[in-house]
Amino acid sequence: MKPLFFIFILLISIQSFSQEKIWDELLQKNVDKNGWVNYDGFKNDSIKLNQYLAYIENTSLNNSWSKNKQKAFWVNAYNAFTIKLILNHYPLKSILDIKQKNKNAWEIPFVKAGKKIYTLNHIEHEILRKKFNDPRIHVGINCASISCPALPNKAFTEKNIDDLLTKAMTNFINDKNRNTITSNKLELSQIFNWFQDDFIQQSDLITFINQYSTIKINSGATIAYKEYNWNLNKQK
Repeated sequence: MKPLFFIFILLISIQSFSQEKIWDELLQKNVDKNGWVNYDGFKNDSIKLNQYLAYIENTSLNNSWSKNKQKAFWVNAYNAFTIKLILNHYPLKSILDIKQKNKNAWEIPFVKAGKKIYTLNHIEHEILRKKFNDPRIHVGINCASISCPALPNKAFTEKNIDDLLTKAMTNFINDKNRNTITSNKLELSQIFNWFQDDFIQQSDLITFINQYSTIKINSGATIAYKEYNWNLNKQK
């Protein structure tokens, strides 16, 4: 039985790799290096996108997976289904325009993963934030809006997720359109306000940001928060 078991695991791994490759190709084709999204391109590639979403739906989630593999699966699922949700209502100005039965985009139970149905809120707050306790999650998942951290144009995988999240956090914090940083004054994204508890688990907010900032911030720097732009992160 053991050889058959290992063959089964190998086949699952091969399937997972091939599906991640499809998602990776879709991102590289339809998301530029700055995270702007070609939604018309995704619409034209709907067959491949639906194939990847079917893989997410039918994958039996396995607790024996490494934490990085589980994390990559859920971040990719969140981003892929967010794009699908936008396409279902496209064209639109903002994800905030999406309403179904008095529920907003994050409250709609439409994400099919592991043969269960979830909301985007459940994946973000009950799975990603609660299970993995990694504040970098907030730059991995994308809310399809201009002020969101840029959507990476690569699929997250078990091997690359740690490096990609660190790179994404570095890029986000040093992006002057999203965070304005000087030694004594910070104008930060609302993400650092809404989810501040996630960023101060080990220290204070300035200490966290200093890990990634190219500008050294003084401990007594003042902090304010920018207005959030919910307009669609669409390529122009």
